[in-house]
Amino acid sequence: MPDRTQSDTGAAVQRHPLLASIDSPADLRALPESQLPEVARELRSFLVDTVSRTGGHLAAGLGVVELTLGLHYVFNTPEDRVVWDVGHQAYPHKILTGRRTRMHSLRQKDGLSGFPKRCESEYDTFGVGHSSTSISAALGMAIAAKQRGERRNVIAVIGDGALSAGMAFEALNHAGSMDIDLTVILNDNEMSISPPVGAISNHLARLLSGKLYTSMREGSKSALRGMPHLRELVGRWEEHMKGMVMPSTLFEELGFNYIGPIDGHDLDSVLKTLRNVKGMPGQRLLHVVTHKGHGYEPAEGQPVTFHGVTPFDRQTGEFRKSKAKGPTYTKVFGSWLCDTAARDPRLVAITPAMCEGSGMGDFAKRFPQRFHDVGIAEQHAVTLAAGMACEGVKPVVAIYSSFLQRAFDQLVHDVCLQQLDVTLAVDRGGLVGADGATHAGCFDLSFSRPLPDLVIMAPADENECRQMLKTGYEFEGPALVRYPRGVGPGVAVDPEAPALPIGRGVRVREGRRVAMLAFGTMVAPALEVAEELDATVANMRFVKPLDRELILALAREHALLVTLEENTVAGGAGSAVTELLAAEGVVVPVLQLGLPDRNIDHATQAEQLAECGLDVAGIHDSVSRALAALETTTPRREQTLAG
Repeated sequence: MPDRTQSDTGAAVQRHPLLASIDSPADLRALPESQLPEVARELRSFLVDTVSRTGGHLAAGLGVVELTLGLHYVFNTPEDRVVWDVGHQAYPHKILTGRRTRMHSLRQKDGLSGFPKRCESEYDTFGVGHSSTSISAALGMAIAAKQRGERRNVIAVIGDGALSAGMAFEALNHAGSMDIDLTVILNDNEMSISPPVGAISNHLARLLSGKLYTSMREGSKSALRGMPHLRELVGRWEEHMKGMVMPSTLFEELGFNYIGPIDGHDLDSVLKTLRNVKGMPGQRLLHVVTHKGHGYEPAEGQPVTFHGVTPFDRQTGEFRKSKAKGPTYTKVFGSWLCDTAARDPRLVAITPAMCEGSGMGDFAKRFPQRFHDVGIAEQHAVTLAAGMACEGVKPVVAIYSSFLQRAFDQLVHDVCLQQLDVTLAVDRGGLVGADGATHAGCFDLSFSRPLPDLVIMAPADENECRQMLKTGYEFEGPALVRYPRGVGPGVAVDPEAPALPIGRGVRVREGRRVAMLAFGTMVAPALEVAEELDATVANMRFVKPLDRELILALAREHALLVTLEENTVAGGAGSAVTELLAAEGVVVPVLQLGLPDRNIDHATQAEQLAECGLDVAGIHDSVSRALAALETTTPRREQTLAG
């Protein structure tokens, strides 16, 4: 991990002198309010400075600078709890909560996480990385505080995209029925707001969150409790008047007092409204309108591009060019998708809010009527595909491995139980580098392998990925192709390559004594190790169904079997091999190598693999030790097989 030099630190202090004096929200609250606009300017500048060097999420954080300042200035954090949804907008929060001098280590091994993380800071009240959890978590905290007799404010900050998920509405529905104090802040950076945000709506928001309106509202409830008809009439009048000037009806019906919309970049309005909201009882929803990338021109013009970035030139916004490499697995999928759709009008593509991330941008432009971005709704995406399959179209669901976890029941009940023809293109299988444990695809083989009739494949290279997508698409039933983040070993892709025979692996190297049964990404390092140990290597290709004949033959011919996978060992592909051997009554030593039974923190993918012992050196060491132990315990059998 690179260290910031003293000159770098000194330059940062000179450029951001006010920010340099803030090591905690208490320091921020000690400043006069008149200095906060300058803090906001320095905070935005420091954020761009940092992320231009480290990479990470940028546009979302730029959009919530004023809101973050307001929350930590008005509320007594960490005693008051602020829960961020997803967390990619939380860099300003990290900077203000004692981690400014460590921001250069962002998303690097042993450095700061790119997301809120409870073990990192007491100000990170809830660990996140996936969307739509904030309201549920905040409600849980509010209920717990009430049960313990503790008075504190609890605030959930959720974006308009995350609010589209069913879980968020489940939480709103529950919270609205309770006698609890809870603030939900809707950070709206994409919705078209009507009426437009401006001085009038800011004034109305402050008015509707002020003591006069609140006391009249609560007082009228008490006074009219015994006069239900009059109370109903007054309630209708209140909703009618508010409905004329703001989109409050939905949240009011759910039991929340709606305030807003306000301009999230008008710091004065943000502070005044937060102060009013802080004093309000019950459930309230503050609607704040912001702009992704605000204050940094390149990000304002390209908020999607600057959502998650690699290092770039701060002055121009141009990204640093990396060495030319082959296509990523994501691009291989995107090309296959377009080519197949051009030939087969039955194909439809579905994604839960990951169009660009899943490589579907070209498809969305070329086949807009056959492209369905359902928003952050993984459960709906899978069942939508199931419904389509019932009517004779062929849906392809592009989804990250860690997001498929959210749709497990739908995969079981709606797809596999009915043996429906749905193809799942599962991206980010295995370790994902800087995004860390929240986005790692460690478990998909383990949770999908028990499902009857599901074909599961893991490609060893780019061309095999395309072949497997073709195989899964042509298979008349549920099929899952899981591939990693990033580029492969550099195998050229043949668009006309045939589909693969289902359930058949292939030997890719012949050796002695040791047979390495490699799944997906582990084929390449297995081959390197095999050259040094003179081992046999099998590219297993299929996790389900397994190649029974190949496995039994390898067991007969070798003294040690080694399974390798970029999935947790527990219940993964290696477990499938040992289950098959046990069922066949075959006794042979098996070394299972895969991801350990613990979470792997953010680092580069290479560093993570080394930490797990899945790089060439780690695999070589594990196999060598297993061989040494085997020779000690069963020398006669080893001698026979060696001869």
